[in-house]
Amino acid sequence: MAKNNRKMAYLPENALNAICPYFTMFPLEYPLKKLKNHRKEQPVIMDPFCGRGTTLFAARKLKMKAWGIDTSPIAVAIAKAKLAQCLKNNAINLARLLVESITPKNIPETPFFKLAYHEDTLKEICALREGLLNLEQETDESIILKAAILGCLHGPLSKTAENAGYFSNQMPRTYASKPDYAVRFWNQRELSPRKISTIEVIKRKIKRLTGLEDGEKNTPAQVIEGDAQELKTLPEGCKDFSIVVTSPPYYGMKTYVQDQWLRNWFLGGTPYVDYNIKPQLNHGGQEAFAQSLGKVWDNMAQSHSESLHMYVRFGVIPSATVDPKVLFRSSLAASKCNWKLVSTRSAKTAAEGKRQAGQMKAGSTAAVEYDFHVKRL
Repeated sequence: MAKNNRKMAYLPENALNAICPYFTMFPLEYPLKKLKNHRKEQPVIMDPFCGRGTTLFAARKLKMKAWGIDTSPIAVAIAKAKLAQCLKNNAINLARLLVESITPKNIPETPFFKLAYHEDTLKEICALREGLLNLEQETDESIILKAAILGCLHGPLSKTAENAGYFSNQMPRTYASKPDYAVRFWNQRELSPRKISTIEVIKRKIKRLTGLEDGEKNTPAQVIEGDAQELKTLPEGCKDFSIVVTSPPYYGMKTYVQDQWLRNWFLGGTPYVDYNIKPQLNHGGQEAFAQSLGKVWDNMAQSHSESLHMYVRFGVIPSATVDPKVLFRSSLAASKCNWKLVSTRSAKTAAEGKRQAGQMKAGSTAAVEYDFHVKRL
């Protein structure tokens, strides 16, 4: 299964889904399989924890309309790209225009940024950042460009600068190392940043994308930045969904945005790790978490569709001695809606699809995940 997951992830036809590496990479096979089972119904899809938008991409591939919600601005920026439509050259030309026309006003001067990027490369990154932040109106081209830059912002060094796929000094590609750790790592190994052409890296990234011009039934506006626990996050226009496919954050995992702090900076956040950003769900105990998740299920139940199916992949971090099956059932019980738990199946471990646990810290133990099928009564 793991081999198949990796194979699908790297198929050229799915390059858009991989536009930005993300440590909560939801295996594409899961939403595709569930959505194909409902293909004849031509349903509208909802993912209240959309992350990088793999459920949305699966819906796009199957020509289904889809909605996504997430509190993380990084997740929303990446997910929007899964529903964007544009010509590749238009996105590349926008990058070139921003780099050539903008002299950045704010260039971070911390030890991290001085060692993370070559001086000239950092200027180009800041020009792109300020240019995108100051656009009067977001376009599909700017959405694709933004997601591509987030995907190139940090990652492993290539053998030569000419073949670089990332802008940075040696770093993980799925999450950002904390500044102090990264500086020590680079200094101990005498690693200096290379001068990288951001335009050339972006061009290689975007040129690989397929299907950008084919995205009927969907627009990036169908990705909403907000808390799925709050009913106001779901406007009336998005309550036409009949299928929910989602994977909530692991119980005990509270630092999604902090682990993506460098991408958060590019989107307008601070040039340091901001620990004041709170997680979407309440991790203050099993009951609190179940109640918090139950609010999301309540809001999903507000769908105007005659029938509603939810497919949920769920797990907990290995250090939390909690049975995910019990915790999920508790979340259903906390909901005010009547749900029928149709099936519960093991999804093996998160490592099978390179999902959450294995990508966060070296040596971490992968969590066991379960797939739940739930139907509204």
